[in-house]
Amino acid sequence: MKRFLMVVPAVALVLGSTTACATKKFVRTEVGAVNDKVGTLTQQLEQNEQRTKENETKIAAVDQRATQIDQKATAAGAAAADAKNAAAAVDAKADAMDKASRKLVYEVVLSEADGGFKFGKAALPDEARAQLDKMIADIQANPKAVFFEVEGHTDSVGDAKANERLGMERAEQVKRYLYETHKVPLHKINVISYGETKPAATNKTKAGRAENRRIVVRVLA
Repeated sequence: MKRFLMVVPAVALVLGSTTACATKKFVRTEVGAVNDKVGTLTQQLEQNEQRTKENETKIAAVDQRATQIDQKATAAGAAAADAKNAAAAVDAKADAMDKASRKLVYEVVLSEADGGFKFGKAALPDEARAQLDKMIADIQANPKAVFFEVEGHTDSVGDAKANERLGMERAEQVKRYLYETHKVPLHKINVISYGETKPAATNKTKAGRAENRRIVVRVLA
């Protein structure tokens, strides 16, 4: 009986030693695998960080280039605006010089009050033709009178846009008469319509409205 009991501890000792060795080997294997995974993850992380830095550098370069482009576009827009303003100033100065160089030598007003245009009509009355004939005869002695400005005006009755068109039709009738009857070159006749915007008298009375229905012809040297 005693001999049997002594064998049992020896067997247990052998089994315990074998189990311990197996456990250590398993642990070493698992730890090695974990270390390999950690190493792989660390390497991937470093690679990701490197790519992130490279992308940040590229993004910064793109942002810088975009900023430069915006600055150039802003500068170009400012230069264009300056050029436009300068051109407008030159045009305004040229117009002012042109107007200053012209001298009014004759003016005639063709209004209904003096036998001119009738209400709502654009046809050139005989009285208006006679006044234009007299104007041409008077300026023939002045060869410098080479430019004609013809303004069309109406009263305030009716639609404003319709009145503007009516004023232009009346001015065009005068231009046509000067060209066809008196051979005035078309490029020397400028027409414009002010419609009802520049009344010569009140539109509250019949007489005032008749005076506002008019054509103003100016002869400039």
